Amino acid sequence: MEAGFLNIKKVLSETGPEEGLQYLSSFLGNGVAFSSSLGLEDQVITHWIGVNRLDLKIFTIDTGRLFQETYDLLDITRKKYDVRIQTYFPDPSGVEALISEKGPNSFYDSVKNRKECCYLRKIEPLKRALSGVSVWITGIRAGQSENRRQMEIVEWDETYKVVKYNPLLNWTKDEVMSFIESNKVPINVLHNKGFPSIGCAPCTRSILPGEDDRAGRWWWETSNKECGLHDRKQIRSEK
Repeated sequence: MEAGFLNIKKVLSETGPEEGLQYLSSFLGNGVAFSSSLGLEDQVITHWIGVNRLDLKIFTIDTGRLFQETYDLLDITRKKYDVRIQTYFPDPSGVEALISEKGPNSFYDSVKNRKECCYLRKIEPLKRALSGVSVWITGIRAGQSENRRQMEIVEWDETYKVVKYNPLLNWTKDEVMSFIESNKVPINVLHNKGFPSIGCAPCTRSILPGEDDRAGRWWWETSNKECGLHDRKQIRSEK
């Protein structure tokens, strides 16, 4: 694994994001998966996959508590780019047990409860989505949070045992928005209402001037603003 990882890391680190996606499509194909939450950066990556007809799996996780605007964007994106976006849902038995025991809003009570909800609704489906995958593509940008500034374009994710590729890591938000405007990439209408980062409806608010992009996620708690999908402690730049 080490030699293969280092080779992929070298190629992708020295290649632009669109070219990197083309490389993965040509040489790894079915072993690659792109996880999209339909955020700004994710839509840029989906645009490249769609217009270049790349052989890359796109998937999203429907937690069951998304904004209607997110579902609307999912439908628009599928049709515009003529792409299949595989949707993964939480295991219903786990969600049923949680709500029966703790109620529908237990995530407000403690960070532990919130992470329990995130695990059931996001991480468990993600594990299924990444089963058999060798390279995981994300839309992470370093400028989104302090936690993400520590990441690299190509990393080894120990939790899921995959190479993690963050092609837009070093892009600025201005670069993302310029690309979106120039290429008429569809985005969530909530972005125009002060929501730079959009997750589950009960856990997302618009941000205030001067706050970072992740401030509107789980705003009631003091944490690193991550659900566990991108835990820096589980990631290494070398294997």
